[in-house]
Amino acid sequence: MRLFDAHCHLQLPQYDADRAEVLARMALAGVGAVVIGTDFETSKAGLELAKQHDFLWASVGLHPNDNADEEFDVAQYEALARDPKVVAIGECGLDYFRTTGQGQRKRFEAQIALAQKVNKALVVHCRNAHEDCISVLQNTAIASKVPVVIHFFTGSGELAQQYLNLGCYLSFPGPITYTDMYDDSIQVCPMDKMLVETDAPFAAPVPHRGKRNEPAYVAAVAAKIAAVKGIPAEEVCRQTVLNAQRIFTIDK
Repeated sequence: MRLFDAHCHLQLPQYDADRAEVLARMALAGVGAVVIGTDFETSKAGLELAKQHDFLWASVGLHPNDNADEEFDVAQYEALARDPKVVAIGECGLDYFRTTGQGQRKRFEAQIALAQKVNKALVVHCRNAHEDCISVLQNTAIASKVPVVIHFFTGSGELAQQYLNLGCYLSFPGPITYTDMYDDSIQVCPMDKMLVETDAPFAAPVPHRGKRNEPAYVAAVAAKIAAVKGIPAEEVCRQTVLNAQRIFTIDK
């Protein structure tokens, strides 16, 4: 693999018309990826897609406020998580952008416990809730037990350092390419604690901003990190692939 997209949603309907072509572009560019679930149905669909392609893996989990009526059924998710193609639990976490959601913390803690039980990485979604998220991660000490990835990290350098101090990894998305607001975070984050992602089909990087995103576009994220750090893009690609292989226990 030349590149690794740590977070995408290729099982979503946005790809129903041309999923094969999107996957072909990934393969041509040498891009591997983790297909992320946000509820039971998308987790199951992501796993089925990953089973069909040797450059895809899956993460199974329940988003903090997507499908808010779904109860986190530990047994159901654990059954999925035991599949060797599943490399992580999530995306899970806290999201106070639309609602504080009384059950969010309980849902998050249940998935932290599952990640530890199955000994697989934890993929964390956090929006407008960093103080509480950091508190949960501290109280559970989960980053000392399994790799913890902070998905779609677009915070300050100070916030980046707080997560790094806990032992977390930071996954940088497309929005870093169209602003310098996150340059401090990129500088703060050591190369061995960094991933790149698309969150496809959302948040496409420049020069694709405003269009549907896809995993092949992760190259633009790597290029921006290289520019900020003053190193070759190939070095960013190489190191983030190595990081993904270590975090997700991928031997390719």
